[in-house]
Amino acid sequence: MRVFLYEWVTGGGLAGVAGRLPESLLREGLAMVQAVAADLLQTPGYRVTLMGDLRVPQLAAGGGEVGWIDSRSEHDIQFAQAAQSADATILIAPETDQALFVAVQAAEKYGARLASPGSALVAVVSDKHETAERLIAAGVPAPLGRVLDSDASLPGGFPYPAVVKPLDGAGSQDCYVVASSLDRPPAYAFPRRIEPIVPGLPASVGILVGNGEMITLPPCRQVLSSDGRLQYLGGACPLPGPLAERASGLARRAVEALPPGVGFIGVDLVLGPDPSGLGDRVIEVNPRLTTSFVGLRYLCQDGLAAAMVETALGRPRRPTFSRRSIEFDSAGMVSFLDDGRSA
Repeated sequence: MRVFLYEWVTGGGLAGVAGRLPESLLREGLAMVQAVAADLLQTPGYRVTLMGDLRVPQLAAGGGEVGWIDSRSEHDIQFAQAAQSADATILIAPETDQALFVAVQAAEKYGARLASPGSALVAVVSDKHETAERLIAAGVPAPLGRVLDSDASLPGGFPYPAVVKPLDGAGSQDCYVVASSLDRPPAYAFPRRIEPIVPGLPASVGILVGNGEMITLPPCRQVLSSDGRLQYLGGACPLPGPLAERASGLARRAVEALPPGVGFIGVDLVLGPDPSGLGDRVIEVNPRLTTSFVGLRYLCQDGLAAAMVETALGRPRRPTFSRRSIEFDSAGMVSFLDDGRSA
């Protein structure tokens, strides 16, 4: 099976734009695309095609056949050819400025057989406020927030501390924790969402979806920066049993409340201090692969990326996982906590 694996930052989404690529998005994007490529190539019968921005020569280290590009026109030509000829297409891109939605629409136009979420889900979930409103309307707990115009001051009477974030952001880009309405986060040219900080343990759950099946992967703890920016630093897996059950159940409810998708869907949530789960909240839903994949693949015993593709294409396969414990960073470095070994 030939898989077209496209990651926006490393794959030329910014071809023709001068300067350095966005550091945090490049770091996480490179970690994800290399992890998926390496994982697929370990499964007999799989071949991987990638697109590569010439500014990211290290992309080739993950394996696969890389088509290097240095212009927007070359990007568009290669994308169309790869999407049309592949047996399956996996798209990874930030929701920022509709980058993911544009890539998905292009792939659908070329008749790609998607093994990642399509435009119906991406269109909704790329708007964080609309996502939260839909979840709340469906009875899925999520923070109550509001939309701020680009030039609006922080509202009085709001439950602070809170976080201000773009409606379509990814990777904690332009996120700021604010303590009161007197704070002045940096100006932003587009509307933003403000929502109260939810106390508890940040966690994430990946779900494989296809043919009406939902396969929940082991939930992971998230590590976020404490500098008021909530930058994603990495995670650890697995969560203890009761916490894992709460996280998995809430993540499934979130996915069920949204338009259908296929492939990997990531759910970010916070598990509150109440053991009953009363304070648990869904924070965001990611209609794409997330960085937790780089850790989960080391716990999977039978090919996580292949299970994702097969499930998306209508042949659900439940992967098996070891009981070992790991931690990982946003660049893809994984450490096994039970023996001190790194990968």
